[in-house]
Amino acid sequence: MKISFIGAGSLVFTRNLLRDLALYEEFNNIEIALMDIDVERLEVATKIAEDIREKHNKNWRIKGYMDLKDAIEKSNYVINTVQIGGKEATYIDFDIPEKYGLKQTIGDTHGIGGIMRFLRTAPFLKNLVTAIEEYAPSALFLNFTNPMSMNQWYINDISDIKNIGLCHSIPYTIEQLASYINVPINEINYKVGGINHMAWVLVFERKNENLYPLLFKAMEKEEIWKKDPVRFEILKRFHYFVTESSEHNAEYVPYFLRDEESIKKFYVPIREYIRRVEENERVFEAFKDYYLRNNIDAYKIIKEYYGDEDHDISKEYAIQIIHGIETNNPKLVYGIVRNKGIIENYPKDSMVEVPCYVDRNGISPLYVGYIPDQLASLNLLQINVQRLAVKGVVERDRNYIHYAALLDPVASSLLSPNKIFAMVEELIEAHQRYLKDLFKE
Repeated sequence: MKISFIGAGSLVFTRNLLRDLALYEEFNNIEIALMDIDVERLEVATKIAEDIREKHNKNWRIKGYMDLKDAIEKSNYVINTVQIGGKEATYIDFDIPEKYGLKQTIGDTHGIGGIMRFLRTAPFLKNLVTAIEEYAPSALFLNFTNPMSMNQWYINDISDIKNIGLCHSIPYTIEQLASYINVPINEINYKVGGINHMAWVLVFERKNENLYPLLFKAMEKEEIWKKDPVRFEILKRFHYFVTESSEHNAEYVPYFLRDEESIKKFYVPIREYIRRVEENERVFEAFKDYYLRNNIDAYKIIKEYYGDEDHDISKEYAIQIIHGIETNNPKLVYGIVRNKGIIENYPKDSMVEVPCYVDRNGISPLYVGYIPDQLASLNLLQINVQRLAVKGVVERDRNYIHYAALLDPVASSLLSPNKIFAMVEELIEAHQRYLKDLFKE
């Protein structure tokens, strides 16, 4: 069995997934291909893989690649964690909108930042999908790269390869909710459905007891409310809890970035993703010091951010999926897939995040049904933007990118159409090196 990691220089993902892989005794004699265009990051990723192999006494055949074809050829599973543009492009996505009066927190999934990240990523995704079709046509493509919904929509529009989008927001959300109501997580039964980063906890119970009343009561406590103010406000108004975090959801709906008073009231961390990018840069330097310069003390910094060597299966689903398929040991995971009627009141071509059953037959999304209208309406605001952005790339027509931006709930609540148009044009120009000939002249 061969597993290819594309964007292996995303070290935290690569490290967590390799450590998950090492915990399964069935995955002792496998081939691991690590691919990245950054020489230093690839070297560090390779060292991490070799370190994990040694600590767990695995017979892994590990090799680093800078060529996509060689890394993917004859692979059974292709895992993508690429971030196109890196730090420089992220700053652009925040700085230009701020100049026009639009503040952001994360900017990687929905909104103007999400649209721009999708535009940068689409040319790479097309190359990657084409390579899989040619060199590993039977492989399962597991995608971690945001913006998840737009990326997955695009992949499924241009290719028939087997694929799934993956995110850890649902298990982390349930873990948080368990802590808020002081109920052991292993006693909680839950069902979630919606779109990525904006899915809804539809069932939240212990045995036959609905746990939502405990959650409503818990959010009345100031110390708990302050941990998740945006999501608690959404719960208060729409009566269901939403996945991902308060900082993410602050920029998905048009209520929390309107003015400084709202930003302060709901503790919205403006430019939070910039802080994380800079933090990740510091940690990458620690990885380099430890693995390339033999600085043992640097491991203290890695440990500070990512914990000890003791490691249970992470909340990333990729290796669980591979194990379920390879061993026929059934798993229940959450993934981003084409709707096709799984959620009755969402467009059939939209990308939804739903429970999926995994065994030797592959990935089988499970029927969710009808989602409450108020929740579906919030999701549809984003689904409409996603559809237009993807259409703009597929048809190579930048007009659809403008349509998408004009319909974004946050941008349209803060900026005039003229400002939105000018902002998008400036962003497209600033990202031209990544977009290449994406749009027709």
